[in-house]
Amino acid sequence: MSEEQGGSWAQMVAPGRRGAVTVLAGGTLMFAIDTYVTASLLPSAVAEIGGPEFYAWPTTLFLLAAVVASSLTSRVLATVPAARAYLVALAVFALGALVDALAPSMAVLLVGRVVQGLGGGLLAAMGYALIRVALPRTLWTRGSAVIAAMWGVALIVGPGLGGILAAAGQWRWAFGALVLGSLVIAAIVPSALRRARAPISPGPFPVGSVLLVGAAAAVLSVAGLAASPLVAGLGLLLALVLLVLFVVHERRTSAAVLPRATFRPGSPLRWIYGLMAVLVGVSGVEAFVPLVGQQVAGLTPVSAGFLGVALGAGWVLGEMVSASARRPRPRVLAGPVLLASGTVLVAAALLLLDGTAGVVLWAVGLLAGGFGIGTAWPHLAASAIGGADPEPASAAEQDEGEADKASAAVTTVQMLAVSVGTALGGVALALGGADPLASARWLFATFAVVAVLGALTARPAVRGVS
Repeated sequence: MSEEQGGSWAQMVAPGRRGAVTVLAGGTLMFAIDTYVTASLLPSAVAEIGGPEFYAWPTTLFLLAAVVASSLTSRVLATVPAARAYLVALAVFALGALVDALAPSMAVLLVGRVVQGLGGGLLAAMGYALIRVALPRTLWTRGSAVIAAMWGVALIVGPGLGGILAAAGQWRWAFGALVLGSLVIAAIVPSALRRARAPISPGPFPVGSVLLVGAAAAVLSVAGLAASPLVAGLGLLLALVLLVLFVVHERRTSAAVLPRATFRPGSPLRWIYGLMAVLVGVSGVEAFVPLVGQQVAGLTPVSAGFLGVALGAGWVLGEMVSASARRPRPRVLAGPVLLASGTVLVAAALLLLDGTAGVVLWAVGLLAGGFGIGTAWPHLAASAIGGADPEPASAAEQDEGEADKASAAVTTVQMLAVSVGTALGGVALALGGADPLASARWLFATFAVVAVLGALTARPAVRGVS
């Protein structure tokens, strides 16, 4: 594939496109920063407004609302023009952030988090869904790389912003900054997305699928917070049952969230979504790295925080490098192998080494693992956006509603995978009991096994990558 056929970074910022790229990346960045910033400021918020018994719920309710909203993205785009839909999502997100910034109590904060999750889930899902209508097919991979890289940027910016403002006693301004950011993005939406196509006819409302996805997300969020290994394991098992029921329902119903091609015999789309889920699910280990760094290696909170962003930094770097690849299939095969190698390296270091040498290997392994995710992700996302049809002509002929489902499902799969990864990490830590080193070994050994299985089963997904 030539540079012209595959597009270039210069074309991404050409007149007529730079506005759309800015809007789609900016909306995703708002959602991603909010995901990470809240954890670092919650202690200060709880100290001021109370509600310590509900400490975990601001994050749980936010992600639950986001999963449900993302599953409805194709329906929204089928009903409302693209620019208007994006403005509505920004408005809902900003309204929730404003409620959080002014919240006098935990109850009000939780209401704001639900509203934020609804708007944020739409923003994140529309980022991928609108790539295919705001950019030509030759730029889909690069567009996916830019949007996905926003998660890596947020992983670095979010905790720092929340920590600085919380330390200064100004935690409310973290939400205020999100309101201001949403207003800035909203100002350029009308011109940036004015060329987006007219809405298509909406299909039947996927009420059954939405209920099952929402229930699975709720159970996974609670399971990840359980202190008992038995309770966490049962919660994880129940969530998996709900997800199986979701798949069974999707295969049989005409009111589906996933595109029909997902279950078509011989279609690689199911494998693409599956590999994406593994990559993002394993990345959930990053949430536990600062804790392991402090408890096992004795790092300061600042040093442990920097160790925690190693995976995100590798992800961003991998995205930028891989998006320019002229032969994407080898990258998709190499990405899961790098992720597996990195997690195995960290798990081995925890077993064999301690002190500075061990921490250095942790950083190398996390960086390599993140680079592996970034290497494969933009090509998987671009293929999912195209319905996993490697032929551009065929992709252009496919039903627009199904194409929107394929695009929006990228975010739905991503959020569910984060929930699964967090729950799995919580269970793994609990298996170590009160011993921090044993918990850390269980944590990385578990994720290493998942990563290795993903690498061994990646080949079917490659068939759908063009």
